[in-house]
Amino acid sequence: MLIMDGFELIAQGAEARVYKGVYLGKLTLIKERFEKKYRHVDLDTRLTKDRIRAECRAMVRAKAAGVVTPAVYFVQLERRCIYMEYIENATVLKDFIENSISKGVNSDHLSKLIARGVGMLVARLHSKNIIHGDLTTSNILLKHVGEELNMEKYDGTSNFVIIDFGLARVESSVEDKAVDLYVLERSLLSAHSEIPSLFSEIFNIYQKYYTHKHQCKEVISKYKEVQARGRKRLMIG
Repeated sequence: MLIMDGFELIAQGAEARVYKGVYLGKLTLIKERFEKKYRHVDLDTRLTKDRIRAECRAMVRAKAAGVVTPAVYFVQLERRCIYMEYIENATVLKDFIENSISKGVNSDHLSKLIARGVGMLVARLHSKNIIHGDLTTSNILLKHVGEELNMEKYDGTSNFVIIDFGLARVESSVEDKAVDLYVLERSLLSAHSEIPSLFSEIFNIYQKYYTHKHQCKEVISKYKEVQARGRKRLMIG
């Protein structure tokens, strides 16, 4: 484990540690990828560098596509670290949904607000052949959350932020996009069963904002195949 001078460890997952601090006068997150002891050291080093490059490339490409992501400040390949923007005044979307439900917010209103932002952003990613790889409400932030949910106030262009591109790719097939959507559907059913219509509304917005309509039809067709395979696996166990 590296010691990050002046940085505080704020999260630790299966793949990386995340630290918060100040870099060049800006609030910054450092994402440090673990060494995988079960892999040969040379192989682990090469694979980790490849993943870091892919993650940074995806974030830059996503931002160019009109998706709000943390800015990349600096990359230290030898120390397995990415220095990136800390998004201020933001709430994890999963927490926002859970808090809204607990306060008795109308689920239809909530679903429409979230669907508009998330559906638009995923469509923009896929239209540029960018696969996130882990689309969940834990990897989306909502900025500048107020007490009142105003449909006119929140939009996918500025208020919704996609984070954690650790499994992302910038070249993808129709099936890759279909699987990305299926991962999102399963995560929503698991984490937010109180809003059963959420994925279908996101899916509708996704189709509206997908740039290439013919390709979108192919993605929809492939998604239905992936969904059917997933249901079959669930039934069989």
